[in-house]
Amino acid sequence: MSEVACFPFGLGHSQEGVCLEVRMGSRHFLLDCGLPDLAALEAARDRVERADFLFCSHAHSDHARAILAFHQAFPKVPIYGSEATAQLLPLNWPEPQVAIPSNLCQALPWHTPIQLIDDLTIQLWPAGHLPGAACALLTYAAPKRTYTLFYSGDFFISNSRLVDGLPLEALRGLRPDVVLIEGTAGTARHPHRRQQENQLATVVNGLLQEGRSVLLPVPSLGLGQELVMLLRSHHQFTGKDITVWVDPTVAAGCDLYLDLMPYFPSSVQNFARHQPLFWDERILPRIRRLTSPAQLDSHYPYILIGHREADLHAYCQSSGRPWTILLPDSFASSLAVSMLTTPDAGEEPTLAWLQALSAELESGQVQIETYLLTTHSDRVGTTQLIHNLRPQHVAFIHGQPSHLADLAGLEELQTRYQLHLPSVGKLLEFPIGDRFLQPAAPEPVFEGEITQLEDSVLLLLPDALTADSRWRALADTGLVQARWQGDELVIKGLNQRDLLRAVDADDRPNLPDSCQRCRFLREGRCRSSASPLYGMRVSPEGYCTAFEAQPAAQPPGTDDEASA
Repeated sequence: MSEVACFPFGLGHSQEGVCLEVRMGSRHFLLDCGLPDLAALEAARDRVERADFLFCSHAHSDHARAILAFHQAFPKVPIYGSEATAQLLPLNWPEPQVAIPSNLCQALPWHTPIQLIDDLTIQLWPAGHLPGAACALLTYAAPKRTYTLFYSGDFFISNSRLVDGLPLEALRGLRPDVVLIEGTAGTARHPHRRQQENQLATVVNGLLQEGRSVLLPVPSLGLGQELVMLLRSHHQFTGKDITVWVDPTVAAGCDLYLDLMPYFPSSVQNFARHQPLFWDERILPRIRRLTSPAQLDSHYPYILIGHREADLHAYCQSSGRPWTILLPDSFASSLAVSMLTTPDAGEEPTLAWLQALSAELESGQVQIETYLLTTHSDRVGTTQLIHNLRPQHVAFIHGQPSHLADLAGLEELQTRYQLHLPSVGKLLEFPIGDRFLQPAAPEPVFEGEITQLEDSVLLLLPDALTADSRWRALADTGLVQARWQGDELVIKGLNQRDLLRAVDADDRPNLPDSCQRCRFLREGRCRSSASPLYGMRVSPEGYCTAFEAQPAAQPPGTDDEASA
């Protein structure tokens, strides 16, 4: 039996939420509890109630909505999270009749290893994605060796408006035995975060100019507050006579954010010193709380940020103005999947209010569009984190199964790590040998910019490329070759050798000479000492200046000396 194993109660593939049971030696604990109910945990009560603790990575509902029910069902199991997560958790249970214990979640500090049990420690780092979101390194000291497991939770390497990205440098070289990592975005490649924000701002501004009001359905935490801050500070809206309405559920999240000022980036703290972070009537655009559709002024277009599970159709029907509903790409995709796979999808609140607008949608009074504003790392961010951690085992969780399978199919990961795709209800063991051969560090990845000119395309790459010894061979010619590989553009450098053997017969219609017809070709290699290709395996279509045609009477692939 392996010393490290994982039993998933929920992997976050659809609406099931994330909940993982992990065993490390004699210890076992839970990671997150975003299940819609506790049926699966109750079925395994004998071992769940003996768990050493539960760690909550962040306060989003798919990771935390069952935390309160878990505490009520298993009161002896301690619950841990970051300080900001402990403050944001209550927003998952807005009903006033729910009593939330003050010690529901015990707060842990950043960066410091905390000994939860004699032989088990935990260390947290900010994960980006949401204020308080944490990734964790769990270290178990067995009698013969130490075992380590890294749990990413939901993470985002890029900076957003209210959250700094995951500090990749701080995690470099941890070399855990096992990494449990989210793969929400799969192998998709996203534009830069600021580019996404600029694109969204342009779309919203254009709709307002057309006289259309804009509805932005969002979850209670995270995206809604990011959008308020974006509209408050983006240059396309600063100083404009625009009203942004925020519904009560999202507003409650904004109020909780105001208590988290020490956890925000320094730029946000500086902003808050000069003007309110959210609620402001003096500076345009004005941000206002919305309690009733009657507050909306139908004479001017406005922006409404509403909780996606509220009955939002009433706002679109309360005025005669045209509306555009902007849905995040990820939410629109999951909405489509649930409509196709769930027979009673009409009972879902998020679907019910959209279906109530069927007449307005048919007439064009209400339109639906999508936008991209990511809070999860894409393929580049996911592989960067894995390569910096350099684990032995990698298990992908939290995402559509096809997206996770795409990640597990990447050659750059398959050749370096042992990859796993866990299944709900099935134990996954991670065999860890006494002697672990660390995989080789991956080749560095360089990112640049492409600028389209009138008659060409300019590719700019960092000068760090030139530090590699291979640069000289490429710089010898200064030429590259570009081709499409699916949706990706592949750039390949051409050296002198490539130029000599890359002659296309179609471009030389009157000169059919090629290596295939050369008297010096033998067993696929060039045998002419005067050729720069001497001793190399050559392409039959290649050509060089040392070409000499074979005598007409001799078969291909031989020369006159050999036949003599």
